[in-house]
Order: sequence, then structure tokens, then C-alpha cells
Amino acid sequence: MNRHPVLFVSHGAPDVLLKPAATVRLWENLGAALPRPRAILVVSAHWAARAPTVSTTGTPDTIHDFGGFPPALYEMAYPAPGAPALAGRVRELLGTAGLPCAETPDRGLDHGAWIPLKAMYPAADIPVVQLAIQPFAGPDWHRRLGAALRPLRDEGVLILASGAVTHNFNWLSWGLDGQPVPQAVAFADWLGKALARDDRPALIDYRRVAPHGAGAHPTEEHLLPLFAALGAAEPGEKPLRLAPEYTYSGLAMDAYLWQDASPAPFTPAQS
Repeated sequence: MNRHPVLFVSHGAPDVLLKPAATVRLWENLGAALPRPRAILVVSAHWAARAPTVSTTGTPDTIHDFGGFPPALYEMAYPAPGAPALAGRVRELLGTAGLPCAETPDRGLDHGAWIPLKAMYPAADIPVVQLAIQPFAGPDWHRRLGAALRPLRDEGVLILASGAVTHNFNWLSWGLDGQPVPQAVAFADWLGKALARDDRPALIDYRRVAPHGAGAHPTEEHLLPLFAALGAAEPGEKPLRLAPEYTYSGLAMDAYLWQDASPAPFTPAQS
């Protein structure tokens, strides 16, 4: 079996599914073109816990963890099965790496998980497990988590990290998609260049060294999944940047794909 990709997506505002444009098309194309996983592990910005925690439910609910959007969004469901065996494997790998891991029997799929998955795998027929982030533990902690989970790539598991390249509500123009704000562009481009160099020290220190680093993320939870993805990539393995659009002027919807060179890597022409 070829090594499975690692994917980071910016999930954006939940209503991205109601007005599908470049981002949703990208997710659809990724789902069609990537090797089909036997299961998916999602590291989402929208599940936080004191320690790494996995969901063990066999039937995760669809969590509508947002407010103020059109009713059609609350009628959507993503009835993918859970994967208790994968949850156990995650606990095993983290334990081997000396990292704690708890479990919960009743955690469903938050919108950081089901929004992109609904576009990628609309049949909802691939088992999904979520792993909680630790918002105050920082980037390097999440890189360590990802590194511990790297063996899953050789076991047919898609590691899907879901967060945001930029997440400052003061940069947003709600109700319209205008020109992207310069601060968002500057940070997104810096991030893309640092990832292309696999410059892990600079990435870990992004709040200090990146243009508008702290401004792009007044709180860190939406960028921490990226570091889990970075950790799951081999040192020196460089991602493909997929930059479909900016939504609400301030949300860079970039995705990053770390992938094996065979048999047929995903290319921007497919997006």
C-alpha cells in the first residue's frame, strides 16, 4: 500500500456549502482524486480538550456548532460511521510516543470535520474518528502529536487537519466577498513559503516572525491542526499549496497536501 496523504484544509465559515465556489470544488476534486482511505482521522479546530482525546462512538452525530446561518445548514447531516478500532490505534500510537490520550464514547462530528467531508466524500461511507486539540499547548506540541500519528499513513488512514490559515473576525466583511485584506494575503503567502521550505523552526515561531502572525490568529486554535499535519509529514516532505480563494475578504481558504509521489499525485489542474 502506498503511503497515504496528509491534508490540511481551511474550513471557512459553515455556509461555504450553501454557495459552492472554488473551495468546495477543490474539496470535491480532492475526494475524487486522492487514494480512497479505509478510515479518516480528523484533527479539528472545533474540538478542544485538556488532553488529546479520541471519539470512540460507532455512530457519531452531526454537530451544528454554529449560529446565525440559514436553516438549510442545520438540516444537513453527515451520517458517516465511527471507527472505534482506529480510535484505539490512535491511543496506542500516542502512548508509545509518551503522550497522553483519553477517550470519549459520545463525541460527534463538529463542523470542522463534516463541512469539508461532506464535499469530499458525500456518500458518508468512510469511517471517521476525531482527535481533540489542546488550544493552550502550542504549535510544537501539536507537531509532536502529528509525528506520533505518522504510521497511520501506511495503514490506509487519511489524516485530515481542519482549521484556518487566517482567523481574525476583525478582518472579515460579512455578507460579501470583496478584495482580500492585505494582512491576510501577507500572512498566507508567508505561511506558504515557509511550508515550501519545510522551515519548521520559523513555522513554530510564526507569531513572532511572520507578518501579521499574531493578527492572523488572535487565538491559536484554528492554526494548531496545521502543525499536527506538519508533524505527520516526514521532515523534508514539502506540501502542495492549494489556494482557491478568500471568503469574506479575510478568510484564506488555502489547503496543503503532503502526498506520496506515486501512483498519480494530485495536481492543481485537478482543482
